[in-house]
Amino acid sequence: MRIRSFTMNDIPAMIRIWNEIVTEGAAFPQEELLNEETGAAFFSEQTYTGVAEEDGIITGLYILHPNNIGRCGHLCNASYAVASEHRGKHIGKLLVTDCIAQAKLAGFRVLQFNAVVADNLPARRLYESLGFQQLGTIPGGFRKKDGTYADICPYYLSLI
Repeated sequence: MRIRSFTMNDIPAMIRIWNEIVTEGAAFPQEELLNEETGAAFFSEQTYTGVAEEDGIITGLYILHPNNIGRCGHLCNASYAVASEHRGKHIGKLLVTDCIAQAKLAGFRVLQFNAVVADNLPARRLYESLGFQQLGTIPGGFRKKDGTYADICPYYLSLI
């Protein structure tokens, strides 16, 4: 398994993985699915987009970008997606670890997650194992696909 920068050839697999998470409606805030045109633009406009690849198959990805502008432009944000058929193989840990390294290389000082859904326990355990600190809880901050609301837990990691 290796983590590398995406290429345009990876876009179809990346769109499939991203749209799977969006369709599940349990983690990402997005509701619109990507197509080839919007997906290529979306992944290309990020500060860094990484993919997990094993035996020529894209198994996961992440996007890294500023979390804010101006005087808060040194804070970054990221999103991670692992294809359902590859979950449970610790790909998420590889993606987050690579993302931390890329964020440092890009000059960011803090990696912040704005909206980790409280019941996404695998993600929360992973982030905490890597040293992320929970900032609190926002009650009902995430609307699930079924229309119910879940709490969100912002997290951060100092990169300096």
